[in-house]
Parts: sequence; C-alpha cells; structure tokens
Amino acid sequence: MLSPNDALNRLDAVIAAATRAGADAADALYVGDGSTSVSVRLGQLEDIGRSEGEEVGIRVFVGQRSASVSSSDLSTAALVEAAERAVLMARLAPEDRFAGLAPAELLAHGEFPDLDIDDPTEPGAAELKARALAAEDAARAIPGITNSEGGGAAAGVMVMALATSTGFRGGKRATSHSTSASVVGGSGSGMQRDYAWHSARHLADLESAEAIGTRAGQRTIARLNPIKLASGPMPLLFDPRVSASLIGHLVGAITGSAIARGTSFLKDKLGQRILPAGLHVIDDPLRPRGLRSRAFDGEGLAARRTAIIEDGVLTNWLMDAASARQLGLAPTGHASRGTSGPPGAGTTNLHLEGGTATPAELMADIKQGVLITELIGMGVNGLTGDYSRGASGFLIENGEIAGPVAEITIAGNLIDMFAHMLAANDLAFRHASNAPTLRIDGMMVAGS
Repeated sequence: MLSPNDALNRLDAVIAAATRAGADAADALYVGDGSTSVSVRLGQLEDIGRSEGEEVGIRVFVGQRSASVSSSDLSTAALVEAAERAVLMARLAPEDRFAGLAPAELLAHGEFPDLDIDDPTEPGAAELKARALAAEDAARAIPGITNSEGGGAAAGVMVMALATSTGFRGGKRATSHSTSASVVGGSGSGMQRDYAWHSARHLADLESAEAIGTRAGQRTIARLNPIKLASGPMPLLFDPRVSASLIGHLVGAITGSAIARGTSFLKDKLGQRILPAGLHVIDDPLRPRGLRSRAFDGEGLAARRTAIIEDGVLTNWLMDAASARQLGLAPTGHASRGTSGPPGAGTTNLHLEGGTATPAELMADIKQGVLITELIGMGVNGLTGDYSRGASGFLIENGEIAGPVAEITIAGNLIDMFAHMLAANDLAFRHASNAPTLRIDGMMVAGS
C-alpha cells in the first residue's frame, strides 16, 4: 500500500499522461486498504482473513465529454495506458454540459487540519482472536443463551489520495478497529438472535469486548417469547440503534442529483421547516476521530461543518459540482466518490441534536405503543415519502416497557413523520450517523 505522498506522486504522473493524450482536464483518485479479521464460534477459531487492495480511478474531460477508467495495476506503464484509454473513450462519449471538475477557485489549499484518524497501534491476529473470544464468551455467559453465531474482531487501514489538473493535491491515512458478537437464545421455534458491535478509529476508543458481548447476550434474551400485537395507529419510539436510519432517508432526499431529477419528496421544501423547531441535523466532517472524518471532499473542496437542518428548517441541498451546475448553485463540499465513476453527494459524520427530554419522559404518557429496535427491508418511496418497513422491538404500556414484539410492519409518510418527530437527549456518537431516541405519534402498526 502506498503512503499518501507516494500515491499523490503516482496520481500526478497519471494526470500528466492524460493531458499529453489530449485531455482538457482530469482528476485521479487512489484508494488502498488492508485489513485483518478473525472470527470465532463456540469458543473455537473459525476463520482468519487478510485482505489488501489498491486501485486508481482516472476521470478525464475532452470538452464537455468525459470518461472514467480504473486500474488495479499501479505500474507506470499500466496507468499511462489507462489514462490514454480514458481520453479515447471520452472523445466517443456524449456531451454533458454539466460535467467538469469542481471550480478551481473553490478548491481547498494550504495545510489540512489534523483529524486524528490514524492510530499507530497494529493488533496482530493473536490479539484479534483474543478479543473475538472475549466478546463471544461474555455473550454466551448470559443465562438463556443457547447457541452462537460467533464473535469477531478486525483492524484495518485505508489510504486515499486525490489530485486534479486544476492544482488540488490531498491525501489521508485512516485506521479502524472493531469488535462484534451475535448469539442465539431459546430453542425450537422460540429461538431469537441479536447482536452488538462497535467500531472506532483508535483502539483506545473501542468499547471492551466483554461489554459488547454482554450487550449482545442481554439483547437476545430480552427478545424471547414475543407477543402478538393488534393492528392500529399508535406512537412509536425509535431506539438509537435504528433512529439514525430516519435521518438517512432525509439525506437521500436532499442530494443535488435527486433534486435536479425531481425525484425527491422534499424537492419543494428548501427553506421550509420540515422538523420541529429546536432540532438540528449536522454533518461534521471535521470531528476528531470520526468514522467518516475528512479534510476535503471527493472533488477537492474543503470540508466544513454544515447544519443541514437548522432549528427544523432545511437550509441547503447536498451538491457535488455536476448537480450544483444543474441547479444553478455552488457545490457544497459534500462530493463522495469511488474509483470507478463520477462523484455523487453524501454526508460524513451525521447526527441529529436538540432533544431535551429523557427517553423515559418521551414514553411516560404512552398508553400503548412500541419501542422499535430493529427494522427490516427497505420499503421507502423516495418520490412520495411513503414509508413501510418490517420491525420488531418492545411493547410500551402505560409508559413502561412491557415485553418483546416481533413480526410487525410500521407505516407512515416521511413528511408527516419528520414534522411530528420528538427527540430525546440521549444522543451518543458511536457510528458514522447518530441520532437519539425519537418519538413519532400516529404511525400505523400492522400486527397479527
């Protein structure tokens, strides 16, 4: 795997080759990654895996025509050939008046902030095995656990570098560490499974294997003997395990490409209140040790903290350069990309904040409702906002958790769901996207 500086030097040569071949503009992206993972089951080693890969993606422009190619052969000859082939392909491509690199005057320059996403700690396979065993052992120690789907631990490193013919050069090295456990409780047709996991940039920030395993076991036992639930409208609480998925649907509806195509249920909502006052949705690429932290986006624009929703009001679309041109606006620094095609738009470290009540206070007045802890399927219509997903969780009766519920379907419309959302104060930064417990009243529940 190349260092960021070595990768940038390789990309400079690629761009020079594309320019010599006739490209008017070009950019090149290097992605290299390596990881070691260990899985165990029932106290025995099940698998040790090591994966490594490197790839360079080249995008060239000939006038308003463009093409992209990628190569896992990083030799100079192979990359020069790939650049030349990309130029030939671009000459045959249809014109796209919105295609092009990000405006040069908007590119990030100077010294990038240190986001502390590179951990020098490199655990070996033996240490990973011990961590995986500890997680599974802790889960299996919970009374009522009858089987295991295994424990796992992994460590990895990723290097990314981006260069453009307009003068941008930037790279980063980032590490990751993770632990997981998944176990089964009960027997026969009454068996239930659940899991727990945690991931962090630095090993020192990773939750202990014992805590992860214990939580997996406790979650599994709590799901045993689910009750059947009658159908009808009722208030729902979305546990932090699943609440961030609601914010994910919001983000998908405000990308520049969806707005330009007119295929978003939020296409007419810019500048309007779509969440209750007091709630904010923040994208923060500069969070130290964040799982998706970055100093620049996929087109070389400086990353910055953005309030996507401010006091309930939708403030902006998320735009890469192409979708911004389609909308007659400026790109927002949210370009995200891989090596095989043009950028799109997305978020980094996303969270919803502004809740003031405790989860217990949110459910205190609920006569009958459901705390949702798992969602199944992807029944979301991005054009209309209609929402329907399988779910499981726990019955709420008279403000208290009463017992597990399984095999239900919940339904509503995201515009109405967002408008009536209540947030708790239990926001925790554990994943790339985070939200507190959320309450939404009046959703339809289909049970037995």
